[in-house]
Amino acid sequence: MSTKCKFTIVRHGETEWNLSGRWQGHADAPLSERGETQARALGKRFKDEAFDAFYVSDLGRALKTAELMGEAQEFDFTRDPRLRERDLGVMQGLTTAEMRERCPDVFDAFRNEGSDYVVPEGESFRQFYDRCIEALEDYAERHVGERVLLVTHGGVLGAVFRYVTCLPLEAPRRFALLNCSVNVLEKTSEGWSMRQWGDVSHLDELESLDDL
Repeated sequence: MSTKCKFTIVRHGETEWNLSGRWQGHADAPLSERGETQARALGKRFKDEAFDAFYVSDLGRALKTAELMGEAQEFDFTRDPRLRERDLGVMQGLTTAEMRERCPDVFDAFRNEGSDYVVPEGESFRQFYDRCIEALEDYAERHVGERVLLVTHGGVLGAVFRYVTCLPLEAPRRFALLNCSVNVLEKTSEGWSMRQWGDVSHLDELESLDDL
């Protein structure tokens, strides 16, 4: 029996707030028309693939993405709040310009005080990172030798990328977190490896936005 666990992780489809530059966090916005098209394209890509487990963030934009993906085949998925985006507390639903105007001290601390800074009414990057990686390792332990599909958020993808590549939490991001991109990882007895990142070939040149 194979001990390899293969993960296919996707970010939700484009939302109206992605288009307007609003930071979503645990707040939600509906998928845009293009986001719905992206999700359906993702479903077609996976039409002939078999997954042993399918976990989805319980936020609306991820659930809608999973539902639209399922139009191509029936997916039986499990909601998991550990796959939620980072809780941005008082900054949720605001654009960067609005943050600078309404809560400049919070925004400055968010940008400059490092991974342990806790956003008021939200969570620190380290708290968020630990939550994401706990979920990832839990799935890997549960699904040895199996294939796992996750639908989640840009921040979760970023946390996973840092974990698998051993990139420090404080290091600047120089990798893409695209809407409805396909990102493939593997866990074996030797550890984690990345097989594919940021693949949007299934979108047939349909634009895909990077995370904020």
